[in-house]
This record gives sequence, structure tokens and C-alpha cells, in this order.
Amino acid sequence: MSPDSSESRPPASAAGGSTNRFELRTSDEDIGARLDGYLAAQLADVSRTRIRKAIDLGLILVDGQRLKPSFRLEAVHEIRGELPPAAEGPKPQAIDLSILFEDDHLVIVDKPPGMVVHPAKGHWEGTLASALVHRFGQLSTSAGAARPGIVHRLDRDTSGVIVVAKSDAVHAALAAQFHDRTVQKEYLAIVVGRLDRDRDRIDHPIGPHPKIREKKALRADHPESRPAETFYEVLERFPGFALVSAHPKTGRTHQIRLHLQHVGAHVLCDRLYGGRARISVGELRTITRHKRLAAELDESALLLERQALHAHRIALTHPATGAPLEATAPLPADMQAVLSALRQTTQVG
Repeated sequence: MSPDSSESRPPASAAGGSTNRFELRTSDEDIGARLDGYLAAQLADVSRTRIRKAIDLGLILVDGQRLKPSFRLEAVHEIRGELPPAAEGPKPQAIDLSILFEDDHLVIVDKPPGMVVHPAKGHWEGTLASALVHRFGQLSTSAGAARPGIVHRLDRDTSGVIVVAKSDAVHAALAAQFHDRTVQKEYLAIVVGRLDRDRDRIDHPIGPHPKIREKKALRADHPESRPAETFYEVLERFPGFALVSAHPKTGRTHQIRLHLQHVGAHVLCDRLYGGRARISVGELRTITRHKRLAAELDESALLLERQALHAHRIALTHPATGAPLEATAPLPADMQAVLSALRQTTQVG
């Protein structure tokens, strides 16, 4: 629809009705618009995420036909639909946050390991979203009520930098930067195995795992596979281990974990892809074959109980000022403890 097309048909709102049903008729000016975009403009109080869900569920029909959210309007259409119940927002909770940057437009947070980003099955409380709502109140709604302010995400056991939008306009501008791959991201990972090269670029598509729903796989021949590219550099080497800096150009699920595994070194304590969920001083000594570790440290002490992957740095363009913006999250204590023990294996004597 043209931005100055007010016409005689006011925007419809389905949020207040008990059944959330609506009927719309498009005009010639709407031809070429995406179905989900058109509906988002008409249903002013409804998030695009909720609209897409309704389309995918077949609750919205165009001239009686079930179509995709990306369908381009071709003529004057009759659209009838029903919206699923709106998702409830996260419960505000007073949880400490490490703020790396904040202004009137966005927040950059250092997410601790073990924290889920937004509510999901089995994780309704203690999420980053709950902490954000409690501290900041109003945030962007573009990702839906359950994900206030969330522009991108990190796995529960991955720590580090995450960007949060305070308004929908800022959210859209940040999402565009991620989509256009202009955001620079650096991760630090402690890996097990041997990397033959000190630095390299890995370019392998990622798609669904053939057997396990929770996993992804490197699959060039699957129709759902998408391009994935990562540059890595070895920062330190230890017997059987390495500290790696990884720069993903794309943002596929589990990308760094899969790509590093592909070149011979999986992320330490990656329970999904590495076969080990935790590591103690004694186990570290066994792998490195370094007797000194047992002598100076409690052999039974746990060093790490999650994947050794940390979103260390992010660099982007501030969506309001246009100025460069960079934030760095220090390496958390558990990964520091592993590195401290590993560094003993390289000391003389």
C-alpha cells in the first residue's frame, strides 16, 4: 500500500475481539505487496510473527486459498482469517544483568552461560527476556510478545554479547544489518582436537540433521540447507586443545560448532556434538598427559559444565546515529579456569 494512501477503509484490528476473526478486501494499490506485510499494516495491533503463524497454520485464506506469508498480492483479493491467541509476554523478574552499552535506542548485554534468551518449553522463568522486561519495561515487539527486544539469539550455554532493541524501528534497522551481513561478530572457543591450519575459511551449507531433530548437519544436497561461512584463527595451542577466534559471516544455528568439528576440533563440552558435557581437572590431565596438573590442582574439581563458546565481540552501525558501535564481553570465569589449567601444560618444568 502507498504510504499516503489513507482511503476510506481504516486499518482493521483483530486484537480486541474474542475470536480474533477479520475480513479484508485489498485494492489495486496493494498489488505486489507481500501477504504478511499487507496484513501487518492492516492489523495494526498484531505482530508480524503472530500473523505469519496464522498464515502457516492455514487460518488465513486469500480468495479461499491457503497461501504462504511471502505470497505477492496479484489483484483485488478477499482475505478472511482468524488469529491464534496472542502469546503472553515473559514474566518480569529481577535478575542481575551485565550491561555493556545502553542508550535511548538499544542495549547490549553480556549474557551469562546457562541463561535461556526467551521463554520456551521447559524454560518459562529465569530468561534474559524476563530480566530485560523487569529492567527496561517497554522494548521492541517486532519478534512477538514472548521475545521483547530480541533481535538475535544465543544458545543457552553460549555466553556473551547480545543486542536488544528498545523500539520497533530500531529493531528493524538492526535486523536489516544482520540480514545484510554487515554486523561483525567474534566468538572465542576452546576446542578439543588438532587444527592443521592456524587460520582458514570454512564454507559448508548447513541443513537439518537426517535423524535427530535437535541437531543440524553439514548438507550441501538438502533443499532446506542454507549457505554458511566461518573464518577462524588459532590464538593459542595446547596439547590436544586450542583457543580459537571464530568470525561467522552467516548466522546459521550451531554454525561455529559444526564448522570447527568439520576441520577436526569440536568445541569442548559440547554435549550435542562433542560427546562430553563436562570436564574435570583429572580428565584434562588425562587428555593432555600432563602430570603437573594433578599435583597443583584438585583432580576432581570441575572446570567446565557447558560448551566452551563465548560471543566475545560485536561491531555494527548504530541505527539512530549512524556511528560505529562496538562492544566486547570478557571471557567468563569457567572458560578462564580451563585456559589457566591448559597454560600450565606449556610451562617449562
